Amino acid sequence: MVFLAVKIMAKNAGQNRADLLVEIGTEELPPAALKTLAIAFQDQLVAGLSAAGLVETPRTSWFATPRRLAVRVSDVAKKGEAQSIERRGPALAAAYDKNGQPTKAALGFARSCGISIDEAEILKTEKGEWLIHRSVTPGAPAKDIIGSSIQSSVDKLPIPKRMRWGSGEAEFVRPVHWLVVLHGSTIVPCSVLNTKAGRKTRGHRFMSGDATISIDNAGAYEETLLKDGAVIADFEKRANMIEREITKLGKKIGGRAVIDGALLETVTALVEQPRGILGQFDPDYLNVPAEALISSMRDHQKYFHVVNERGELLPAFITISNIHSTSPARVKAGNERVLNARLADARFFWDSDASASLESHVANLENVLFHHALGSLADKTRRLEVIATEIAAKIAVDATPCARAARLCKADLLTGMVGEFPEMQGTMGRYLARHDKEAAEVCAAIEEHYWPRHAGDELPQSPVGAVLAIADRMDSLLGLFIAAEEPTGEKDPYALRRAALGVIRILVEKKLDLDITALVDMAADAYAAQGRMATPEVREQCRAFILDRYRALYASLGFAPDEISAVLEAGASHPLDFDRRIKAVAQFRKNPDALSLAAANKRVRNILKKSGSGQTVEIDTALLSESAEIALSQALAESAAAVAPAMSGGDFEKALQILSQLRPTVDRFFDEVMVMAEDSAVKNNRIALLHHMNELFLGVADISLLQSPDT
Repeated sequence: MVFLAVKIMAKNAGQNRADLLVEIGTEELPPAALKTLAIAFQDQLVAGLSAAGLVETPRTSWFATPRRLAVRVSDVAKKGEAQSIERRGPALAAAYDKNGQPTKAALGFARSCGISIDEAEILKTEKGEWLIHRSVTPGAPAKDIIGSSIQSSVDKLPIPKRMRWGSGEAEFVRPVHWLVVLHGSTIVPCSVLNTKAGRKTRGHRFMSGDATISIDNAGAYEETLLKDGAVIADFEKRANMIEREITKLGKKIGGRAVIDGALLETVTALVEQPRGILGQFDPDYLNVPAEALISSMRDHQKYFHVVNERGELLPAFITISNIHSTSPARVKAGNERVLNARLADARFFWDSDASASLESHVANLENVLFHHALGSLADKTRRLEVIATEIAAKIAVDATPCARAARLCKADLLTGMVGEFPEMQGTMGRYLARHDKEAAEVCAAIEEHYWPRHAGDELPQSPVGAVLAIADRMDSLLGLFIAAEEPTGEKDPYALRRAALGVIRILVEKKLDLDITALVDMAADAYAAQGRMATPEVREQCRAFILDRYRALYASLGFAPDEISAVLEAGASHPLDFDRRIKAVAQFRKNPDALSLAAANKRVRNILKKSGSGQTVEIDTALLSESAEIALSQALAESAAAVAPAMSGGDFEKALQILSQLRPTVDRFFDEVMVMAEDSAVKNNRIALLHHMNELFLGVADISLLQSPDT
């Protein structure tokens, strides 16, 4: 039996629709996740209401403060849409016997529909006739749908770890204390997360005495909260207020406040009534590395720092208070006191670390384990010196600073500053190397070898930094494959995918023509010198893993999957070469002849595959008899000569432009020539001709893999 339900899109009059407000009141929500949760709650709720037929083209607003998630949906119907339901029964031939009497199947169908057999209709289609019953099910009242829609939305929120509270079974990101569900001015009777819906919310914990506030109707939500509860419910409005306040206070002190987007979002999630406060700290702290001071302000205290017109740190900060204090001077003094204590710690670590040279920490790397199967950080450092020196020789970079930077690059991990501020690794090494009067390129490379730290991050700026960054990643990649720690599925605890992408980005964007296979071999030789062998299988696994990253990287850059596959098929061991090829292929496919040539190449590949001949042989011109094959042979020879300089110079776009001129000759060949001739010598000669054509195109990419946009 077949059921078919169709919504009946009835136009509800204005009085049958109203705004829906849902607010979940909680204990303090995690600030880093607040905006994400609020938007997800909005999206899930709207999806549920739409599926139930309560909204058509909804206008929504989401609200989020430290103690509430709320959504308002406009024009929510008071009743769901009716549904027209069709139930198809047995075929007409099976519904009546030869005497025209209904069969058991027909009677059972009618009984299941609650009708007599005479009330059943007949559905006629091209494939036959069936009994059918049509009925209309009225839409359910909104009050019967909204509660379950809210619960379903809550269940689908991206909450990694839910918690329980009290003796109930409800689970949410934080304990829930109140629930507002209003359809217009009417309370929707429901219970979500073991909390009964009402119209009572709560105001600012301090500025309103945590008073209970009554929301008269959904449209008055934010105005009522602000007026009676001192709460600015709109997240984006608070963010804009904070940004304006910070900018104003930065100018007040003659500088520019640095507004970090992530910090702004976090601070917005921490306050319901923001108020900016400008504070200052002892200028003597400016002798400490600025990054440590900024980390103390931004990461530990959630303060915004201020710089001058040259980008130099000023002895000032801006904090956002959650209250409008009657004694702002006391609030300012309290924040200054807390920050000065943090900065005093930073200065202590700097003074202590600067009293010893960076070189003095190198020996102690013997006591720090890199990996139980790969040795200590001292072992890694020795390998980096070897790998970096070899890479430098390949790209004509001075090997001396590369080796020195490799020796020192991990030493700052043993400093007190990095122990207290882990994000200072590399940066602290740069400061200490400069303090020790190391060469400028060595100092820069110590910091830059960690770049890029994440997707889209800055790349090393100096040649020495680029060399060391590649060496460090290649050592980790191959080493962890040796240790059988390669990523599985979504798990990548050592961030090897990121390391591989970093290698490719550096090579491409810095235009360093290095071979991934050669880099793997360099790392393998460095491990072998320490008695840790990488088998040929492990080397190939590591190489393939790195090359697999092309798909994700170039897909993110907007290249089509078939373009990526076409270039991968032609070989991708040189990332810079791959980059040039894929850009040429993307340009080539805009050529009017591209699809025809792609189809011809696909035909060639199929013929070669079926022929079973895997090697190119010389063409015997004496066996070329038909004018079309003679023309193709001549055209291939001319194209090969013209393409060679472009290929050797890496100008693959020009090479494909030259090859695209083969189209009419190739089309004619396939129109006029039978490749699989009865004479085996003639057949093999024509297959050799196709081999040459195939190899010519494979010099750039396997364009037979390019698909029509309609495919």
